[in-house]
Amino acid sequence: MGLVQGLSSAMTDEASTPETEVLSLLPTRLRAARRDKGLSLDAVAKLSGVSRSMVSQIERGESSPTIATLWNLTRALQVDFAGLLEGVDEPAGIEVLRNANVPLIANAGQGCSIRILSPPEEVGRHEVYDIRFQDSGILDSAPHKRGAREHLTVISGNVRIKAGDKVEMLGPGDTARYPVDQPHTISAEAGPAQVFLVVQDA
Repeated sequence: MGLVQGLSSAMTDEASTPETEVLSLLPTRLRAARRDKGLSLDAVAKLSGVSRSMVSQIERGESSPTIATLWNLTRALQVDFAGLLEGVDEPAGIEVLRNANVPLIANAGQGCSIRILSPPEEVGRHEVYDIRFQDSGILDSAPHKRGAREHLTVISGNVRIKAGDKVEMLGPGDTARYPVDQPHTISAEAGPAQVFLVVQDA
């Protein structure tokens, strides 16, 4: 089982594996990252959307975080997700992530949910998302690092893309590519929408 398929279940395996070894280091690494940033538990909770009690439990090694929770925490702390998971070997053969096990971020933006399709080690390099918007849902993002780009394809519905001062309207099957080292927004127009998004060099 790969990391994306279940961090919690990996923690319960009796045999020592690369996953369990890395997961045993996560509490210390996350706590060190928070202290390096000079952030309190309350501040991290506010920035990440993860409850203060959950952050505390993870740092004490009392709770096994999901990929979605770790994604939120590493974004809030501005640390390298791949670095936190350093030492995990890439799976051989075909790695399958069943629909029910896809990490979901339900609290991103307004009226939208994000399914994380890319593996954890690709965070910050090549991120792949399935984003589903309710009617008038909005995902408003701060600038990524210099040179970052998004590649978005509309699966259903109509969406409005704003990158800097540029705006485009897209319909089903349309694809847009744009720089995201500037403020950028994706929003659903006149009904629900679904998009496939690739973030390059995030």
